[in-house]
Amino acid sequence: MGLKLVYLVTSRLLAWMRLSVRDSTAKDVEILMLRHQLAVAQRRDPRLARKLTWADRAWLALLAGLLPASRLSRIRLIVTPGTLLGWHRDLLRRRWARRSRRQPGRPATHWNIKALVLRLAKENPSWGYRRIHGELADLGIRLAPSTVWEILKAAGVDPAPSRNTGPTWAEFLRSQAEALLACDFMVVDLIDGSKAYVLAVIEHATRQVRVLSATLHPTSDWVVQQARNMVMDLQDTGVRAKFLIHDRDASFGAAFDAVFATAGIAVIRTGIRAPRQNSIVERWFRSLRAELTDRTLIWNLCHLMRLFREYERHYNDHRPHRTLCQAAPTRPLPDNVIDLDDFRIRRRDLAGGVIHEYRQVV
Repeated sequence: MGLKLVYLVTSRLLAWMRLSVRDSTAKDVEILMLRHQLAVAQRRDPRLARKLTWADRAWLALLAGLLPASRLSRIRLIVTPGTLLGWHRDLLRRRWARRSRRQPGRPATHWNIKALVLRLAKENPSWGYRRIHGELADLGIRLAPSTVWEILKAAGVDPAPSRNTGPTWAEFLRSQAEALLACDFMVVDLIDGSKAYVLAVIEHATRQVRVLSATLHPTSDWVVQQARNMVMDLQDTGVRAKFLIHDRDASFGAAFDAVFATAGIAVIRTGIRAPRQNSIVERWFRSLRAELTDRTLIWNLCHLMRLFREYERHYNDHRPHRTLCQAAPTRPLPDNVIDLDDFRIRRRDLAGGVIHEYRQVV
């Protein structure tokens, strides 16, 4: 009995000495393996009790790869060391086989090329897949015409004859904007109850506004004289307009249209009670009322023209427009602010403080 006790104490002491000189990393790996085997043995699910799943085999194989085979033989494992090493080799084989495997057929088309094909088809309804393929070739993108056809078909884009329904009204007006002018009368109530008639012209392409003049009695001679002034102003500024849009107001008589006809500008009358056919100038009238005339009292024609000249300059030189990417008709957008520490803004008041402009202090 005494010899057995001495043997056990000596063997435990030698084991403790081996552990003390063993590498700490190998010791941590062995502890992890034993803990995981204990967790497998303590599972309460009858379907998984004492069964190694794919995750168990992968984890044990990974840990076994960190230990030499001689040390694995001294660890009490659920499986033999040869089985663990076999699992590890199988994992490596599967990983390298997946990396070296090639997809059958042609390589996948880059997503950027797909987006470009769909963009060309959307912006050019009359283009078929052959025309789009030619445009891509001109851009230096090489792919087969059948690839373009497959991209369009997968996106649900119909062939060119089916989707070529012609331009929309917005596209048509944008394409003709360089040659279009629009004019109309705006009625403004003065403080004494009288009505002033303001004649204004706007360019569709640039959204630049010209306030011609205002009067209390828009006679035929006055309207014709304003037409002559406008034609001379357009010639001086180099505006090449081909069409003028106005409504069927009785003030726009035959003499008014004849002035523009002699200058090579055709006059187009809108339909009866169809303000949307002259929507650009009508939208400007709405902005003018909301920003100026509805917020101040106007005494007489002199006061009216002074306010309108200030608003005309503000509208053309400063006010942002969504259709111009937030730029003004006669002023491009400035560069981005670089030094935010020295960035300062100054406000300028117009029309007696009704309108505010903000500019950088240079």
